[in-house]
Formats: sequence, C-alpha cells, structure tokens
Amino acid sequence: MKLVHTAYVPEGDGPFPTVVAIHGFGASAHDLLGLAPFLHGGQAQMICPQGPLGLALPEQPGVVVGLAWFQISGGGTPPDPNEFRRAAKLLEEFVDEALERYPVDRRHVVLLGFSQGGVMAYDLFLRNPERWAGLAALSSWLPPDLLATISPSEAHKGRPVLVVHGTRDPMIPVARAQESRDALLPYGVGLSYREFEMGHEVGPDALRALVEWLEDKVLNLIQLA
Repeated sequence: MKLVHTAYVPEGDGPFPTVVAIHGFGASAHDLLGLAPFLHGGQAQMICPQGPLGLALPEQPGVVVGLAWFQISGGGTPPDPNEFRRAAKLLEEFVDEALERYPVDRRHVVLLGFSQGGVMAYDLFLRNPERWAGLAALSSWLPPDLLATISPSEAHKGRPVLVVHGTRDPMIPVARAQESRDALLPYGVGLSYREFEMGHEVGPDALRALVEWLEDKVLNLIQLA
C-alpha cells in the first residue's frame, strides 16, 4: 500500500462496518485512531491513511514535524489543483487497496475527515457517493472550486452527511462550515449540521453527535434497507 496507515480491527472475523478516517494538516495516521473505541461500541473497524506531504520547520528543513495532504495558505486560498488531485488519486488508490486487504462490510463504509482531511473526504464522497454509506466532516470546509467540478446526481440524494464545527474555531471560522452546509443543499444529501462551543477539535459534544449520527442515520438505516 502506497500510504502509511494505522488501523483498528475489532475482535472476530468480520466483515465489519468501516470508518476511513482522514487526518488534518500537520497531524498523522495516529491522530484520529483514538476515536475507534467510541464508534459503534468499538465494533467498527477504523482505517486511517497518512498524508504524503511532509512538513518541516523553516529552521530545520530536513526534520518532518507533521504530515499533510496539500499545502495551505492564509486567506482561504484554494489548494493548488494539481497537488490536490495527486493527493486525491493516492487516497483513492489507498482506499481500493484497504477495502481488499481488511475485512470490510462494503455496505457500511463511512468517510470521516477532520479539518484538511475533511476536504479530501468531501472530494471522495461527492465524486463517488454510491460507494459510501455516509460522510462526517469535522471542523472542515468545502472549497467552492471543488464543487464547481462535481454536478449533483441521483446518487447523492438522501446520502447521510454530518457537518460539525466549533463556534470558537480559531483555524477555520464557523462561517466556512455554514457555507459548506449551504453548498451541500443542491445535492440533496441527508444533511445533519451541528455547531458546538469548542475550538478546532473533536470535543465531547462533537464526539457524542458523531456516535449518535453513525448509529441513527447510517448503520441502522442501512441495516433496515
């Protein structure tokens, strides 16, 4: 597999409901793995790919201090489209390999992205909605340039999407999440939107909302279908 990753695999033979969790700028494949025991009572598999871009301090250019999917700059400037598509292609190939390697229940594969990882998750989900049981975008944003390349389709309609953001987020203002929420409406997804008094994080209230959404809107819904 081309991307470094971590994984939480429940006891037993599977196949298991699976969450593909994509970390944010400056983090690593370990960043979101700690959520796994809380999701679906610890019976959901979690696979966490690691961004291919190493980040270094200016005074120590040879020392990697974090990972990312693409470079970001201030002022909400869109990512470089070529760099973004390279990262998206790597991520899509990784998902293909992971679904073959791990005991995955293909009906129950959920995307989860935090911050920059949410942008990557939005891209995967909106381009191939029929592949995913749902999408959770935490403390993230949906770039207008990405939307301009993806038209709404029947496959988007009713597909569960959770958007969660902190009202005190100093990194990505809550207005960006509100814009993302509004931009999703033409796609007809089954949208759940929550704001909590927190910063750039997955606080207790956000985790509770994620757990409840996963059970009520994704896993139970599909089991009844």
